[in-house]
Amino acid sequence: MRPVYLRGCGLISSLGPNLPQAIEALKKSGREPQRVRLADGSDWPCFTIDHPGEDWRGRACQLICAAIAEAGVIADRAANRNTPLFVASSSLDIGAIEAESGEFGDAFFFAEEIAGWLGWIGPVYLVSSACTSSLQAVQAASALIGTGEVDDAVVLGIELSNRFSISGFASMQLLTPARPRPLGAGRDGIALGEAVAVLHLSNRTARWRVCGGSNLVDGRDPTGAVPETVARMCKQALSDSGLKPSDIGLVKLQAAGSPTNDESELSGMAAVFEPMPPLVTLKAVMGHTLGASGAAEIALLTACLESGIWPQAGYAFDPGLRHEMAPEKPPAARYILADILGFGGGHAAVILEDTSVRSEEDAEQ
Repeated sequence: MRPVYLRGCGLISSLGPNLPQAIEALKKSGREPQRVRLADGSDWPCFTIDHPGEDWRGRACQLICAAIAEAGVIADRAANRNTPLFVASSSLDIGAIEAESGEFGDAFFFAEEIAGWLGWIGPVYLVSSACTSSLQAVQAASALIGTGEVDDAVVLGIELSNRFSISGFASMQLLTPARPRPLGAGRDGIALGEAVAVLHLSNRTARWRVCGGSNLVDGRDPTGAVPETVARMCKQALSDSGLKPSDIGLVKLQAAGSPTNDESELSGMAAVFEPMPPLVTLKAVMGHTLGASGAAEIALLTACLESGIWPQAGYAFDPGLRHEMAPEKPPAARYILADILGFGGGHAAVILEDTSVRSEEDAEQ
């Protein structure tokens, strides 16, 4: 298998219109979520993107094109003739359907529409598997590059605000009425968020390498994590990457602020890692961006590690969990495990290598 590298990232989120501004926002402890009012009169926090648009589709087109440009993806027809585009989303264009009072149609229509906006003539794939969508897309894209079928692939994770998703989570009593507190004392639910994220994967050398990953489905708890499956997910990702638990220097958790899921996830991790590596979660600063979260959180996490700016919780952690978020960037974390857990029993993880750390270690030897 050929090596797969992360050549470029683009991210538009509630933290700002690009990664540099997201890092600047993190220096100031992030931004407060906005409130979205539902038909029943209730309103809920949502980490929305500050980008007005005349209509839902026009706004989506502008955001996608901007994120593609930030990631350094060449969008001309000749360059992308053989480059696959993976569109990953759980809500797709439901926001446009709401605004237009339209009907549900073919789910792949939205992916084709995006390809048209970009003038994309390479293969287009749609991945819509709830919250694990974009992380599964990363694994699928990596497999194509690793086997030599293509040299480059682009993953686009997109989740834009809509009342359908918020209403669904609210009806299951999964949302916090305020700001989420992942791993926090008294945590009482999650908050959703918007994100448009682009990952450009390639066989050409770059700082970040995709080592391997795993994807498991365990429907015993259709809305939550299963500790034994979290453990299996980690073990399979390690095996696929040729690593052992002690190699992992940082774990990016799913942890979104759920009273039970945060605990279940940590329980599964503790069965694999002893001692537990430093932990981080990004949902306190950008919300849970559903199908886009895998790509969005990889983009933001690598930017944090490169800049040294680290997300701060700003609240007390739950002592009963026995683990809390790392207060600062871990020193020399060469291998990073990043996971996403989703509805329907999805448990997905990838392992990234920071090759700049490897170079420093080699120099010392």
